[in-house]
Amino acid sequence: MNTDLSKTDPARMHAPDQHLVDVVLAYVTERLALTEAPIDGFGDRDEMQQALEGLIGSEPKDPVAVLSIYEKYLSETVLSADSPRFFGFIPAAPTKAALLFDMVVSAASLQGCSWLEAAGAVMAENQALRTMADIAEMPQGASGTFVSGGSAGNLSALVVARDTARAKRIVSGQPLYQLQVVVSDQAHSSIKNALNIVDMGAIVIPTTHGRMTRENLVQGLAHQDLSNVVAIVATAGTTNAGIIDQLDAAADIAESQGWWFHVDGAYGGAGMLDPGKRHLYTGIERVDSLVMDPHKWWFAPFDSAALIYKDPHLAKGVHTQDASYLNVIHSSELTEFNPSDLAYHLTRRARGMALWFSLAVNGLDAYRDAVVAGNEMARYAADQIKAHPDVELVREPDLSVVLLRRNGWTAVNYDQWSTDLLERQVAFVTSSIWQGETVGRLVFLHPGTTTAMVDDVLAALN
Repeated sequence: MNTDLSKTDPARMHAPDQHLVDVVLAYVTERLALTEAPIDGFGDRDEMQQALEGLIGSEPKDPVAVLSIYEKYLSETVLSADSPRFFGFIPAAPTKAALLFDMVVSAASLQGCSWLEAAGAVMAENQALRTMADIAEMPQGASGTFVSGGSAGNLSALVVARDTARAKRIVSGQPLYQLQVVVSDQAHSSIKNALNIVDMGAIVIPTTHGRMTRENLVQGLAHQDLSNVVAIVATAGTTNAGIIDQLDAAADIAESQGWWFHVDGAYGGAGMLDPGKRHLYTGIERVDSLVMDPHKWWFAPFDSAALIYKDPHLAKGVHTQDASYLNVIHSSELTEFNPSDLAYHLTRRARGMALWFSLAVNGLDAYRDAVVAGNEMARYAADQIKAHPDVELVREPDLSVVLLRRNGWTAVNYDQWSTDLLERQVAFVTSSIWQGETVGRLVFLHPGTTTAMVDDVLAALN
């Protein structure tokens, strides 16, 4: 008879294992102690495949051996978006407090579906959401939930916009098909994707310099059939160039037409924390729905996006899932705003708690200082670019995104520039397209970025 419980006990994976704890926490401690995360990057696919060959099988493996494979062959091929030298796409710079509490969320297997299952998590997340809503000056009844990212937030909000309009149209006898949404030509790709999913069309407003203004809206809508328009989407910090639309103009038109007003502030919403930029957000307080991503400029780990509604009852009426086994979570008045009722999700981890913990531990002044630092670094880079004889500033930055043009360069040159900087671990930069032209693009988010780092990147343009 086999008496080796280590192989016969079906719960053996769940037994306390101090060796495993020590191995993993030692690695985490070392990582959290880094003053500057490495950029990392390139990897050999064949080498990785060889290292992983046969790793997963019937028998257990020593965690030291498995972790060493991760460290040696895998970790360095994953670009560190939390590096102060990461200037491509939209970086991430989670605080130490946020990273540590995200470990608590994982170690305790915290979920945040409903009040019945996760009252404490819901309370904490709601406090973080209320803090963000207050910064946007939204009304006291505003509430929402944390979803996986801006794409999920935009989709969930547009579903509510569509179904809220449908309900009104049923009463008035208006058609329910071919509904449309007004968007800027600089709107994030997730908006187009969401409209495709929810079967709504787009009226695209051309912009002259990337910012959707009142004049753009008036001209763009002048000869359009607006009978089936149900919403307008504005952007508070475009991903490509960090541009803030004229939000009060969009709000005025939405209000006059009875349309839903949604603002995508996934990247740039946090810019409201900079007192010198706050005036650019006038009108955001009038939104019906707002998205801001903590895993971007709110310094939280992946993946987390805050979706906030002016009237969460409307979202609850659209997104609540009915099933016999779910009746219990809807049986109390306290369950009015279950997180699972406010977006298309049901199961969800308590992904807002890392932000909550970090906000409380660090205080809002630290957040303000960090956001200001990103904008100031963009200003520094812009000034250096304007002083460079062979480089042009494409546009003055609204926030922390800088677009540049190296005279005489093609897309190939920008790619070589990016590759060289990454190979030398100087920085991670990417090119982009601006009005049909390939340009260089720098995004500043990490408050640990220095002017010397920026100088090194710009020096490689020579």
